[in-house]
Amino acid sequence: MTRAIIVGSGTEIAPNRVTNDMLARIMDTSDAWIRERSGVATRYFVNPGTATSDLGAAAARKALEHAGVAPEEVDFLVFATMTPDHYFPGCGGILQAKLGIRPVPCFDIRQQCSGFLYGLELVDAHVRAGLAKTVLLVGAEVHSGFMPWTDGQFEFMYGRSPTPPTPEEYAWNTRFRHLTVLFGDAGAAVVLKAGEGGRGLIDHILHADGTDYEKLYVPGTGFKHRPYTDPGQFQRGEHIPVMDGRYVWDECVRNGRIKPGDLVLMVAFGAGMTWGASLVRA
Repeated sequence: MTRAIIVGSGTEIAPNRVTNDMLARIMDTSDAWIRERSGVATRYFVNPGTATSDLGAAAARKALEHAGVAPEEVDFLVFATMTPDHYFPGCGGILQAKLGIRPVPCFDIRQQCSGFLYGLELVDAHVRAGLAKTVLLVGAEVHSGFMPWTDGQFEFMYGRSPTPPTPEEYAWNTRFRHLTVLFGDAGAAVVLKAGEGGRGLIDHILHADGTDYEKLYVPGTGFKHRPYTDPGQFQRGEHIPVMDGRYVWDECVRNGRIKPGDLVLMVAFGAGMTWGASLVRA
């Protein structure tokens, strides 16, 4: 049976290391408060002007090199993100152009934290149907764009400015601390090829239920509103979510924790609400 086999992987982590103690400079929090609630100790942010597709492209180049696959061999591309460079066009076509891939089908999907698993099933279905043979699947996010902080507050957090937030700004930042302490910026990619012999993606289970979407969503900046975005939405913080497994595969492969023939179960839950699992024979 023909299956999609993961033959290469790559990751790209943003350059700016942000510790919990650094976040405590601009909001009412602490290393202990964050660790007790999330286990997060460090996250990484991009420099201003770095887009999601930039992280995706860097991760994709590493994955292609790891797989020994040239960009011109790719015949199908999937990009999973909830933080695209633009509302439109999607990141898929932008990534295709940045990598010099020929005009192949490019899918943009947005299932938040479970997007990578949705992408795996989409890739697997196309490979099994004979519609694709060499596929690039990319997931990337620039969550720092959600952060409700001014440039000056970023600089104070990094220790590059002596000017702290005002009491009003400090209180505003604290209002969103349960969300902003969780997220960072990164990209990851895998290259998959059609193959036989028992290796590859075995099965998937995906679900979605939007019944209670208002418990985990971004209230503003959508076409439900007219206009779809306005200064008032930002002043009220409605551009911030009311509430990533891509890096793990590459890390485990490169450290030898995933070996050919291993069975790997990947599980994810994302806003939407979406959830799923994929079983892979490495």
